Amino acid sequence: MRIIIAGAGEVGFHLAKQLSSQEHDITIIDLDETQIDKSGSTSDVMTLQGSSTSIKLLKDARIDETDLVVAVTSNEAVNVTTATLSKKLGAKVTIARVSSAEYVADENLDMIKSLGIDYLIYPEELAAREIVKLIEHSSATDIVDIERGKLSIVGIKIDEDVPVLNMTMHEISKLHDTSSFRVVAIYRNAETIIPSGENRFKLNDQVFFITTQSGIDNVLKIVGKNNQSIDNLMILGGGKIGRKTAKLLEDKFNVKLIESNSDKALELADYLRKTLIIEGDGRDIDLLAQESIVDMDAFIAVTGNAETNIITSLMAKHLGVKKSIAQVDNSDYVPLTQTIGLDSLINKKLIAANVISRFIKKSNIISSLSLSTMNAEVLEYIVKEGTPITKNPVKDLKLPKNVLLGGYIRNNKGYITIGTTQFMPGDKVVVFALEESIKKIDGFFN
Repeated sequence: MRIIIAGAGEVGFHLAKQLSSQEHDITIIDLDETQIDKSGSTSDVMTLQGSSTSIKLLKDARIDETDLVVAVTSNEAVNVTTATLSKKLGAKVTIARVSSAEYVADENLDMIKSLGIDYLIYPEELAAREIVKLIEHSSATDIVDIERGKLSIVGIKIDEDVPVLNMTMHEISKLHDTSSFRVVAIYRNAETIIPSGENRFKLNDQVFFITTQSGIDNVLKIVGKNNQSIDNLMILGGGKIGRKTAKLLEDKFNVKLIESNSDKALELADYLRKTLIIEGDGRDIDLLAQESIVDMDAFIAVTGNAETNIITSLMAKHLGVKKSIAQVDNSDYVPLTQTIGLDSLINKKLIAANVISRFIKKSNIISSLSLSTMNAEVLEYIVKEGTPITKNPVKDLKLPKNVLLGGYIRNNKGYITIGTTQFMPGDKVVVFALEESIKKIDGFFN
């Protein structure tokens, strides 16, 4: 597939990195020479320096032969213009990143499509919805839905009080029904492990499970992480993410939102019907004490400053808050979740890159995403008739090292893969693999 990515910032960079491993023909366009050089040196892509709104540059990039244009610069107007021009010049599908909620409002979608833009990505709303999932499943550090929740990937941190500490999956399966989930990845000391049944859960491991929707609670119960009761929560920061998060949560929980800007606080008070708006500096521990932070069940820090978000979230944890979530713009911070004591770090740009990657189709790979803290890839394949993956049950397939077949979707229902599973044409199979093993597993599906 020929893909043009306009914008070599974090969204474009991570998207190019994910897709380049799948042998797409990728061109990145950006005005910033430094960003272009960074993308070109770390991914197998072509680069063009210049404006993606230049008709000449788009033609030089062979826009009329391009299957997909993804406009993800930091400038909303540039993205909308790039997508519109690209469609007029012959691109088959266009995606634009926007920073205004009005663009994704239902009443405006027909107008957007008439401009030639097929899909819109609004990272702030994606981040807010990610936060909501983490609050609803409060003991999880990560929740990633596949095929609209038919399967889910759940991340859990192994603490000292977890009953499965130092146990293997074989040992756990003798004590519990494990048919509704499978361990698919372990992140330990900056290393990613695609596990077997003999791997032990060690202190501070970040463990990822694949499960059906009905199995999420079972996973949490077995690892001793029954969903903590969340009634009261505090949000620091009334920007786009904080505003949307409060709106999504205020009907279910008692929400307090702290915003330092007086004009914005007044606007939020009009917009949010049930949320208590507090004007003040959330870094002020006296203010947090006055607003009863010790009585909060969850603390969500989504200001525009990553350091503020991390520090205040750590302070909330120190004061006894059960669940802390911090928004960070620098993706390099995300793997630190495990070591600094936070429950979850949210990066809207990584979330956006993962969502966009699901639009990409290469032969029978219909989506891919990266787990936030590690270098494992999650690939979703459609099984074709006559391919090697259909020849034998999973236990007899002789799969490459560092590859695990986690689950599959058949007749619109999710299942967990076991040794006797025999895949059929039309199945959608979720594969977990380290980067160096992706090409090897690809051969089983082609």
